[in-house]
Amino acid sequence: MPGKRILFVSKGEKASSTRYRALQFFPCFTKYGYQPSHVTASGGLVAILDALWQASRADIVVVLRKTFPLTLLWLLRRVSRRLIFDLDDAIFCNSDGSFSATRMKRFAAIAKASDHIFAGNRFLAEKSAKFNAAVSIIPTCLDVEKYSIVADKPEDHIDLVWIGSTATRKYLVDALPALNLAAQRIPSLRLKIIADFDLPQAGIPTLAVPWNAATEASELASSHIGIAPMRDDDWSRGKCALKVLQYMAAGLPVVSSNAGVNAEAVTPGKSGYLVSTPEEWAQAIQTLASDEKLRRDMGAEGLSQAKQRYDLSIVSGNITTILHKCC
Repeated sequence: MPGKRILFVSKGEKASSTRYRALQFFPCFTKYGYQPSHVTASGGLVAILDALWQASRADIVVVLRKTFPLTLLWLLRRVSRRLIFDLDDAIFCNSDGSFSATRMKRFAAIAKASDHIFAGNRFLAEKSAKFNAAVSIIPTCLDVEKYSIVADKPEDHIDLVWIGSTATRKYLVDALPALNLAAQRIPSLRLKIIADFDLPQAGIPTLAVPWNAATEASELASSHIGIAPMRDDDWSRGKCALKVLQYMAAGLPVVSSNAGVNAEAVTPGKSGYLVSTPEEWAQAIQTLASDEKLRRDMGAEGLSQAKQRYDLSIVSGNITTILHKCC
């Protein structure tokens, strides 16, 4: 007997939320007896009509991070047997963390209309629970084995690595004064940026590496320390610590802002350091840069935690358990 059809609806196949909260689960869902598929509900009327038609044929519809005008949401709810809303960002506020009445209204509408909500962290779950009690925390996860790569690290540099995109560039820019302070104490310090941009005026030597799915794991493994600067506002609290998890899976010690879910993923003094001031940033980096054994030990602890808490196999099992109960 064919398994239940589960359709993921997103803003695009290349979106990070689509890759990490849908597509990577497809082999696991198939193993558990589901028939997963994906449709993009962006790009005009044809795309919207196609999404509605596919939703009408599915047993479970999962909307990823996307909200809709009320009329379109009403249609989607009408054609969906079971509707799940999945969010891994604070889509109810502006990207600077300020309140947005329009975004909150659309978020509240889809939260109320859904049969269940998958929230990427506790902050998002608490916000969602104001409109729907059926909420489960589903952390963003990754295939830890993919990052198990042995790579040579440069001997003439200590590479801080940051992975992201132009959309999150502002967080790295915020950290530059602290990174410059660290560079003054560590002449061999270099900033590796795995993204779609460079910062040639950073005040610290940089190595720009264009992001590529095929090479990101090896580029992380060949670095020394993963860094995750973050602001302390509602938009940042909605982030799900993906880059921290990638560093941990790659066996790197992590230096992160003491904010948001980053502070939950990093165990201070065990898998890395949580810092707030430029001096704390510089001191943490200096400590790790001067002690290769400490870097290895912290990296090993982070890898162990990633396997236990954030591996694809574990999280996919939790999702299917919820699906069996509510759908």
